[in-house]
Amino acid sequence: MTPRRVRTDDAPRTDNPYSQAVRAGDALYVSGYGPVDPDTGEEVEGDIREQTDRVLDNIAACVEAAGGDGLDDVVKVTVYVTDLDEYGRVNEAYGERFSGTLPARVCVEVSRLPGDVRVEMDAVAYPE
Repeated sequence: MTPRRVRTDDAPRTDNPYSQAVRAGDALYVSGYGPVDPDTGEEVEGDIREQTDRVLDNIAACVEAAGGDGLDDVVKVTVYVTDLDEYGRVNEAYGERFSGTLPARVCVEVSRLPGDVRVEMDAVAYPE
């Protein structure tokens, strides 16, 4: 099995030394994404719910670029927040985006995220 880099213009791009996502066999490992608009490279405006939606859009774009069905193929998510007091609002937005078999998930509070965003997530998916 040779890992294959997945690229898309529909998720933020980076100059840093990592891939947007990597396909390894049947699994897809999606890098951590904050609420960054891929067209502007800027953090989206709005509350934590709107920012959570943008994060999930970025993850879905990577899954789709690998031939999958977006969030329907996600099996594991790690959520990073800088303030656990916002967990409920993140959870509400997150819950509206998933259906069927919900992914396994971890949520941790961290002191800081790249770009000083308030929420970031990475994911593991199994696209068709």
